[in-house]
Amino acid sequence: MSTSKTGRSTRTTGRPTLNEVARHAGVSPITASRALRGIPSVAEELAHKVREAASKLGYVVNPAARALASSHSQTIAVIVPSLTNQLFVETLEAIHDVMRPRGLEVLIGNSHYSRDEEEDLIRNYLAYQPRGILLTGFERTESARRLLDSSGIPCVYMMDIDPGAGLHCVGFSQVQAGACAAEHLVARGRRRLAFVGAQLDQRTLLRGEGFRRALQRAGLYDPALEVLTPRRSTVGLGCELFARLVAEHPDLDGIFFGNDDLAQGALLEALRLGIRIPEQISVLGFNDLPASAFCVPRLSSIRTPREAIGRRAAEMLLALMGGQTLPEQVQDLGFELMLREST
Repeated sequence: MSTSKTGRSTRTTGRPTLNEVARHAGVSPITASRALRGIPSVAEELAHKVREAASKLGYVVNPAARALASSHSQTIAVIVPSLTNQLFVETLEAIHDVMRPRGLEVLIGNSHYSRDEEEDLIRNYLAYQPRGILLTGFERTESARRLLDSSGIPCVYMMDIDPGAGLHCVGFSQVQAGACAAEHLVARGRRRLAFVGAQLDQRTLLRGEGFRRALQRAGLYDPALEVLTPRRSTVGLGCELFARLVAEHPDLDGIFFGNDDLAQGALLEALRLGIRIPEQISVLGFNDLPASAFCVPRLSSIRTPREAIGRRAAEMLLALMGGQTLPEQVQDLGFELMLREST
């Protein structure tokens, strides 16, 4: 320890310490630590004094030191494939709402739908000794699986479910959702049905698989009407793929898009081409993004419980971090078919 020019006792780095913040606020170091972590058990008046003292002294929490002292950090790592997709934004907000009141920080990683990028994120985040990890889906590299298995850190998997995997997961069956889409369109009297999927993450492929199986059972599957592209899912891509489909298959009468942004683009392109929706072609989306209820015509879509998934996954992780044995490893939150004008 050394003495700064202001007379404060500091680390050799010259930075103020938690003890100094506590003395300045007139509280114990434990209370100061809890106040700075936002734990609600600290009275607001005391928490305010601690925050003021920390601000005046220029104190910044050192998460690495905290992790070293306690053998783990107060951090939860969350890895999602995209930060531009509304689906994952809502899920992350729910996770934050659960974790923050408990004094836990959420460390967010974006894998950009890349298994290699996700592996790098997992390896880097494990160095921070997080209390737990929330991951999206089950598809990852074998190296990433080994890292997670050997870490001993509780993990919960989001968005998809697999009762046979022996993993803690919260989501819904992507295969069943795809089958539901096909069954709805068939029930509407549609017979020439296409599936359009972009980005081709595992969940999109599973939706397509469910759609395909349902059409095969109905004797209506045509592989020529299955369009899969690794390109990023956007409204513009939806316009392009819709135009290509109707040009190549004039008898097409129904399309299930693996994401709402693609379906929204299809509705715009249909307006440009003078194609009447749903009289000529039924259009069904997936995820039920907020804008879908205001399209022209209003877009039918399969609504996914993304906020509930984030909340339940966070609660499950907290239970595992607390050493609890959960009666159910798999929580199936289901999905909802939102019927509107486009089908």
